[in-house]
Amino acid sequence: MMMAINFAIPKEHILKSFTTRRSLLQTTVATAGLCLMSVMSLSAVAQTWPTKPVKVVVPAPAGSSLDVIVRGMSETLGKRWGQTLVVENKPGAGGTIGMDYVAKAPADGYTLGIGFNGPIAFGPFMFKKMPYDPAKDLLPIVLTSSQPNVMAVPAAHPANNLREFIAWSKTQGDKVSYASVGLGSSSHLSMELLKASAGFEATHVPFNGSPPAALSVAQNETQALLAVEPALLSLVQGGRLKLIAVTSQQRLPTRPDLQTVAESGFPGFDALAWNGIFAPTGTPVDIVNRLNADINAAMAEPAFRQNMIKQGLIIGGGSAASFKTFIDSETRKWGTIINKVGIKID
Repeated sequence: MMMAINFAIPKEHILKSFTTRRSLLQTTVATAGLCLMSVMSLSAVAQTWPTKPVKVVVPAPAGSSLDVIVRGMSETLGKRWGQTLVVENKPGAGGTIGMDYVAKAPADGYTLGIGFNGPIAFGPFMFKKMPYDPAKDLLPIVLTSSQPNVMAVPAAHPANNLREFIAWSKTQGDKVSYASVGLGSSSHLSMELLKASAGFEATHVPFNGSPPAALSVAQNETQALLAVEPALLSLVQGGRLKLIAVTSQQRLPTRPDLQTVAESGFPGFDALAWNGIFAPTGTPVDIVNRLNADINAAMAEPAFRQNMIKQGLIIGGGSAASFKTFIDSETRKWGTIINKVGIKID
């Protein structure tokens, strides 16, 4: 005789299970509601932004190329935003003082910065300790411009092109030296990349800026310099320097006869000084998209473009994603060179 088994669940267990499920449902609904409200709040912020002046930090002195770029866009952006664009210069420590200020600012779209190679791609490898992490604390918005370096040698130098200069250097042993506009600058690192690519030796002599560096070459105290063309123009026109190569992939529109380093036997060589707009990480994506679109529009203005071209700048543009990809590539490339040379700045 089989015994009947009672599978009935006690009433108190049913009530307890129901209460637990109801509590979980209420929690889920509340959480979803908070998330929706957060998304709606960010969207609302982006739709009303900006409601006050927007500050752009320039980590270089007034009158510098970075300063000129930002001020050149200020009128157009001010009209598009209905707010004043305030330029604040915070130079020092290779650009890290200004970019640190941006990295630590509220992520609300009201504090931006124009960063460049040094405090973005070079700094993490050169400084023993940086006050911010460019990859984690700064959000790329748009590339604003880039500029190649040109290679200058004394006017009386026997070499008239890069191939001849490299061949000459290899016959000089340890007698060749080159100037740069500063330790860890694009001028310095571009020459180190060229030395590594071409296999010649030259001793680095850093100067504080372009004028003394260019003068040292004009006086044949050093034998070469990579620097931006506008900084060398007066000495070139005065017949004291001659240009033998440019570090961009394309020839300069203003100097179509000047060969690129790539054309001189080093395919793929590309060394540019560049800059772009950054925001603190965490800035709402809608504001990032608005900034990107508006700055691209400002850079498309004919007056802005003409002014940049006069200064030898290649106008940037593009998406925030493409700018980030570019920065990642530049960081890897220059990190390798910096580590190889062993450049360290306290």
